[in-house]
Amino acid sequence: MTNLARYTAADLPALMDRITRNSIGMDEYFDRLFNFHETTNNYPPYNLIQVNSVESHLEIALAGFKKDEVNVFTEYGKLFVEGKKSDTESDKTFVHKGLAQRSFKRVWTLSDDTEVREVTFEDGLLVIQLGKIVPEHHTRKTYL
Repeated sequence: MTNLARYTAADLPALMDRITRNSIGMDEYFDRLFNFHETTNNYPPYNLIQVNSVESHLEIALAGFKKDEVNVFTEYGKLFVEGKKSDTESDKTFVHKGLAQRSFKRVWTLSDDTEVREVTFEDGLLVIQLGKIVPEHHTRKTYL
């Protein structure tokens, strides 16, 4: 009936050769998939909240950061969040230092139909509202 083949990790080059030979215009997607480098750094902590099918919120905890020390921008389909903290506490002697407050750079890859709609920073919480771009011919239209 069907000619299904099983592939193992050892067969991955043959599988990718077969897929790329039979696809046109998919190079960018495969590059994104295989050049994806998950960061091992989990600082600063964040929440990704799915509000509904077209809206998400990314909440990032930035305790001790001021608004002018945080930079949020998009470039080449990626969302960048950077925090630059100056080392003004080097002359202090800490008994316990539980707040990291170090400089950081986090990057998230955005899909082609996702845009940043609003960015707010209040009380040490950076909230980035993300939304899917729904084409006009996909939106719901009620006629009666």
